Amino acid sequence: MRFTLCAAAMLVAAAAIAQPYPAKPIRMVVGFAPGGGTDVTARAVVPEMSEALGQRVVIDNRPGANGVIGSEIVAKSPADGYTVLMVNLGHTVNPGMYRKLPYDTIRDFAPVTLVAMLANILVIHPSLPPKTFPEFVRFARARPGAIHYGSGGIGASSHLSVELLKQAAKIDLVHVPYKSGGQSTAAILTGDVAVSFNTLPSAVPHVKAGRLRALAVSSLQRSAGMPDVPTVAEMGYPGFSASGIAGIVVPAGTPAEAVERLHAAIVKLLKLPGVRERFVALGMDAVGDTPAEFGQFIKTDMEKWTRLVRDLNLSAQ
Repeated sequence: MRFTLCAAAMLVAAAAIAQPYPAKPIRMVVGFAPGGGTDVTARAVVPEMSEALGQRVVIDNRPGANGVIGSEIVAKSPADGYTVLMVNLGHTVNPGMYRKLPYDTIRDFAPVTLVAMLANILVIHPSLPPKTFPEFVRFARARPGAIHYGSGGIGASSHLSVELLKQAAKIDLVHVPYKSGGQSTAAILTGDVAVSFNTLPSAVPHVKAGRLRALAVSSLQRSAGMPDVPTVAEMGYPGFSASGIAGIVVPAGTPAEAVERLHAAIVKLLKLPGVRERFVALGMDAVGDTPAEFGQFIKTDMEKWTRLVRDLNLSAQ
């Protein structure tokens, strides 16, 4: 009897193992609070992702330390494909900002795909004379240290984007950090600062209303959300890129079958008109590259931001 029960248990276990992935719900960890940009992006893809996989994808918000808390949870989770992490720019910035992380950004994660790029848009207060990006560069060069720019805080995308631009264009702007992107946007609207690199959703309504003037976007390609605004790269700075990202990674060692299934599901949903429309409304451009391509992107982006952070002698606050 005991042998029969053991044999039956083994058969049940073998049957469970033989089930094609995924055989149960998937947890998507988001290292940021509900309602933030990364959380909104996750919720924009979860319904179609669940449908494509045939299993529920459940969001688990674990905010703190610019995504480090959520990343650590995923890095130390079983590598079985049932825990995934939605990452943003912090994934490639944090290695330079923190002296020590509780995980290795390259070694402890397997890339699945870069879901989307989120371009920042360079805006100025309309009281400033420049009408174009080249005019702004000339205007700033003639006034070193006299023009203030706002950001959502030290190490934020809005901060690092301008610092990268300062290096590329050889201009001297003074940083005024705020506690959030919303406060930074309010500051440029009132003229407390003259310049900022804002996300498209926060800036576009004000640009269309004439309260801000758009000069350029930070992505390599023009954004679908503002197709008439040129890129910094095409304005004489080839290769300039300072975009936010949304991507999916899993714990290192996750079976190739699971990575491939997740990748296929995400690429499929990114082609759906409804998802693309959602992304354009959020100021994002869908990507859906291969795991190998996303892995190389992470390495290159991490090297770029680490170099900039060290040049600026920045560290996590």
